[in-house]
This record gives sequence, structure tokens and C-alpha cells, in this order.
Amino acid sequence: MGASAAGLAAAETLRREGYDGTLTLVGDEPHAPYDRPPLSKQVLASGWDHDRLALRSPGDLAALDLELRLGTAATGLDPDGRAVLLADGARVAYDGLVVATGVRSRRLPGDGAAHVLRTLDDALALRDRLGEGRRLVVVGAGFLGAEAAAVARSLGTEVTLLEPAPVPLAHAVGDEVGRVLSAAHLDHGVDLRTGVAVAAVTEGGVRLADGELVEGDAVLVAIGSLPNTEWLAGSGLTVDDGLVCDQYCEATRESPRSESGESGESGESGKSWEPGGVFAAGDVARWYNPLFGASMRVEHRTNAAEQGMAAARNLLHPQARKPFAPVPYFWSDQYDLKVQAYGRLRGHDEVAVVEGDLDERRFVVAYRTGDRLTGVLSLGMPPKAIRGWRQAIAVRSSWRDAVPAAEVS
Repeated sequence: MGASAAGLAAAETLRREGYDGTLTLVGDEPHAPYDRPPLSKQVLASGWDHDRLALRSPGDLAALDLELRLGTAATGLDPDGRAVLLADGARVAYDGLVVATGVRSRRLPGDGAAHVLRTLDDALALRDRLGEGRRLVVVGAGFLGAEAAAVARSLGTEVTLLEPAPVPLAHAVGDEVGRVLSAAHLDHGVDLRTGVAVAAVTEGGVRLADGELVEGDAVLVAIGSLPNTEWLAGSGLTVDDGLVCDQYCEATRESPRSESGESGESGESGKSWEPGGVFAAGDVARWYNPLFGASMRVEHRTNAAEQGMAAARNLLHPQARKPFAPVPYFWSDQYDLKVQAYGRLRGHDEVAVVEGDLDERRFVVAYRTGDRLTGVLSLGMPPKAIRGWRQAIAVRSSWRDAVPAAEVS
């Protein structure tokens, strides 16, 4: 279920691992699987035609011998009867299922006049509203909003970027790094306003909580996402900000025995679980990552593909299944700056500069959670600058060993 990076990776892995039975790939969009990160970058900037987004050529897709059901959303799941219900009334039987239905853009109440940026159609619609003499208001200065703001400025669009937090992205990367990224927007002429609350989106722009109207020809709402799990209601599977899975990416449902206090297989929440017979991958999956000892849901392109492969292998080879314990990776392009990061940055206790200088916008910073190195981020540095740090995170290096002396931010 889900015809994007995670779903396609799962399908390819099943074929590569020797599965030669019927393989159905279902997607709610009419397009064949395509790459999403370029939507807020190359596509929005008109640098790429949309046909460059295809994850595989028509020939490669045909070689997988898939039963493609595109433009049809899932509406229900019957795990006991092993069937997925589709919006067109079809009931698709399965022996094994990988849920990769992704996420959708979170919206504001009554923001029907606003744009969001999640799909190809979203990107093309917003692209038509950008250019010299145009005004764009972006609600939300996270990575998506920041990337869209940067592209819009490069096209000559006047941009106002609204953010409720005092420092954009501070919750994810820390105050100091957030301030560096904020300064880049100001240097490029973005009207960045922090600590503001949005009351409503109107035809003429955005109304703030204090009554001010921030005028714009177009509004982009970039305030996060919601996992596509509504179709799983009544299935008995556990949904909590995503489809809850164990360390093998297998979806779980509460065992009736857990209410009586009997112990069963322990999940990350400490409850008793029984296997749900369903696996999940990509943005929709909330799984237990044993490397960090925590449940997480990762919305990054690299993770989607890696988790799709892991889920498919564990589904096909249950006697040889392996925990999915990656060091997550993400990147972001803003103006001439490239952000790259490994690990789990959110919830960190300390940030330290380990190379470069914040003021010069060329640096590597490390993140501590508890007594461990749990993340690293670079700005304006070559990829090799943080590759070694990835391995240090993967082997659970202590903070003392990894960062013996650093400038603490």
C-alpha cells in the first residue's frame, strides 16, 4: 500500500529476494512512483520538468510485473480476512502487506485558499504563482517552508515567512543553528517574522492573531504533516502518530491478554503485543529503533527506501528477520547552503561545534542526548565532513569519547 519511495523499494526487494507471485502496488495519486524531495527545490524553481521525478522508467516498472492500481485510495483494512478495501469498491486480497501510505500536509482551519506542498500537483500549482512582482506568504519556517521561501526568492518573489517559535527549527537543530539559518533568509530579503500566531488564511493573505493582515498573492501552509492512517480505523492495528511497529517493522495490535496483566512480547511502550501480520515503511511507520532505544517516525527520503527494503525482507523471510536500526539521514538546500545531518537530533541535551565556525556558516555540530552522541549536522561543508560521525553514532559512541573538547553552544 503506497506507490512512492517506500512502497516501490518494498516491491523491488520482494522481486529481488525471489518472490514471483502476484505483487500489487496501490497508490492514491494517478502518477507512477516519483521522487518528492525535488518538489520543493528543482520543480518549484522550474529547473526540472516533472518527468525527471520518475523513480523508475516505464521499462523498469514493467520488468517488476506489478499489478498497478494508481489513483485509488485505500479505505479500509481487514487483517483477519487479509484484504485491503479500496475507494473504487475493490477488495484486494493479500498474503503479506506493507503499508507505505505516507503522510499528507497538515492544514489550518479554513485555509482552503492556501497552497500546501506534498505532491507533484501541489508543486506545479504553487510554481505558477511565483515570480517577479508576486508576493508569497509562507506559514511555517521548518525545512519545507524554508526551502520554498528560498526558491521563491530566487525567482524574484517577495516572501514573508511566518513562524510561531522564537527561533525557526530550534526544536530540531538547536537555537544556534536555527539562528544561522534564519540569518540566511534575512540576507536574501525574506521578511522573517518569528513569535507570531496565525488566526486565518484569507483570499488576500494571512490574518495574524493581533489582527494584522499580511498581504500576499499566494499563501503556502507548511506546518507539518499527518500520517495517512485513517483508513486503518477498526482494523485493530495500533495507530499513534503513525502505524506503530516493532523493531522489525511489523505492525502491532494490542493483545487481549494485556488487559489481564499477563505478559507477552514487549514493545517499546512496555505493553503486551501480538503480531498484526502487517508491515510498514516510510513516513507512515512509527517503529522502535533499537539503536536509539526509542520509537520514531522519520520523514526522510533515504529512510523511506531503506525501511521499504527492510520491511520486505522481514515479511518474506520471517525466520531470518533483522531489526531495522538505521542512523537516519536528511539534507536540505537553502540558497547556496546545504544542510546535512545524521542521527536523532530532536530532544537533544547539548550541542557542540566540532569543526568550522557558526558565523562563517561553515561548520559541523554534534548533538548529545544523555551520555551518548546521537546526532551530527553540517552546514556548507562537503559530505565527507560528517561521514565519520555517522559511524560514531552507529556504534553508540559516548559523548566523552566522541567530543572530548568542544565549543558548547
